[in-house]
Amino acid sequence: MSYLPKPKIHHPQLPKNTLGLTRRDYEGSLSTLCAGCGHDSVSAALIQACFELDLPPHRVGKLSGIGCSSKTPTYFLGPAHGFNSVHGRMPSIASGAAAANRDLVYIGVSGDGDTASIGLGQFIHAIRRGVNMLYLVENNGTYGLTKGQFSATADVGSKSKAGKANPYTPIDLVQLALQMGAGFVARSFSGDKEQLVPLLKAAIAYPGFAFIDVISPCVTFNNHEASTKSYSHIRRHDRPVMAADFVPLAQEITAAYAPGDRHTVTLHDGSMLHLKKLAEDYDPYDRIGAMNYLQRHQADGSVLTGLLYLDAEPTEMHAMLGTDAAALNSLPHASLCPGAAQLDAINAALR
Repeated sequence: MSYLPKPKIHHPQLPKNTLGLTRRDYEGSLSTLCAGCGHDSVSAALIQACFELDLPPHRVGKLSGIGCSSKTPTYFLGPAHGFNSVHGRMPSIASGAAAANRDLVYIGVSGDGDTASIGLGQFIHAIRRGVNMLYLVENNGTYGLTKGQFSATADVGSKSKAGKANPYTPIDLVQLALQMGAGFVARSFSGDKEQLVPLLKAAIAYPGFAFIDVISPCVTFNNHEASTKSYSHIRRHDRPVMAADFVPLAQEITAAYAPGDRHTVTLHDGSMLHLKKLAEDYDPYDRIGAMNYLQRHQADGSVLTGLLYLDAEPTEMHAMLGTDAAALNSLPHASLCPGAAQLDAINAALR
């Protein structure tokens, strides 16, 4: 497989994740795909997702079959393990690798030709087995490597670059994955990074078979007005089902400590929270004392917990204004509008 290494020089102030790695550490080689290929946007989204998940690159296994899509693993997570299998056989390789080493994170990248035709049986059996992996299809509805023949996901009536209409009903991989029992099923568009990155993060974190069908237009053979897999067609017909984001699973943080004690809690992001429970002899009825106590402990970074102040004789607005004890919407009309005579009497009193 042809590839070009990327320059290793980068800005020293690039943001780092909790592993101390920059986004550059998750990149691969320079892409040799056509300029504007949707697959390169998918690679960029994978790089961002793995960086934000703090995923150690050496704990990732990248797998692919044959096709333009199967070059993608070369373009992300260079330090990860990788295996480029034969056409349509990526799911078997992934199944075997997962069986042998369950500690790795497996990302399988395939295409519509690689999955929906020669690899269809492999695809559905990987779902049946529940292989713990992200199975990603870069779906452009065409065979780009062999000059633009229709693939099995091309919509009926969709036209090739030469103007020929596809007569066959397409295979919908999302519906197939749902029917076969996949636990995580999503579809996205390579040009929608805002949606795709959270989906990738959630799929990688999912403990089971996660499938994402990414519509990824082929700019050379299938990006024209008559194609239903073109940029313009997808942008006109894209209907997100929901606004979603990925929130990593985290365990509840609990704290148990005695009155008067100070307790430090380590939060999920690694920051520290210093709690100080009020002492049993603390007087919650002393407003000035409470203010002094708060400021004194705020200065040393403590977060006071407990009932800080209670006014034993509170004043309430209605009591201060002397309003009716009943709510206005419950008063009869005669009470709310006492009549012109009452208004005349009030006016006369003010003259």
